[in-house]
Amino acid sequence: MSLINTEVKPFTATAYHNGEFVQVSDADLKGKWSVVFFYPADFTFVCPTELGDLADFYPKLQEMGVEVYSVSTDTHFTHKAWHDASETIKKIQFPMVADPTGAISRNFEVMIEEEGLALRGTFVINPEGQIKVAEIHDLGIGRSAKELVRKIQAAQYVAEHDGEVCPASWQPGEETLSPSLDLVGKI
Repeated sequence: MSLINTEVKPFTATAYHNGEFVQVSDADLKGKWSVVFFYPADFTFVCPTELGDLADFYPKLQEMGVEVYSVSTDTHFTHKAWHDASETIKKIQFPMVADPTGAISRNFEVMIEEEGLALRGTFVINPEGQIKVAEIHDLGIGRSAKELVRKIQAAQYVAEHDGEVCPASWQPGEETLSPSLDLVGKI
């Protein structure tokens, strides 16, 4: 079964955010657009490139009304240590959520049980708490924050414009489609 259009399952976790340990739950994802960004582990190789890329796009995401939550199966203490040790990770201003039990990773179906790690999973959640985008990568394949921004822009546009859809590679300001019998076979 797909996670698309399902509601985020309940969770509570500790995160490292702005120099503090804070509590985060599924309730924090409601009322605004959110990204839950799973990665395998702190102090690794592809992960800091992805998180650094996401940190660079974080101001743009904030302008769009989007909060980001990065999640790995590390503890919140490890998140703090990585944040303190890495120039790339120091750029992060979004909550770094700890999932040492794997409960959140299992909720989003990205847990690699035999390794105790999460796959690279990206989930865009609407203000009602429903998953609108789900993208899962194998461990060696990094993601693009620029493409994530475009997908969120499309999801927000579709949510605000009933009856319209965004075609492939759509960018804000470009033409959308209004599905109808008249379009069948003409695209």
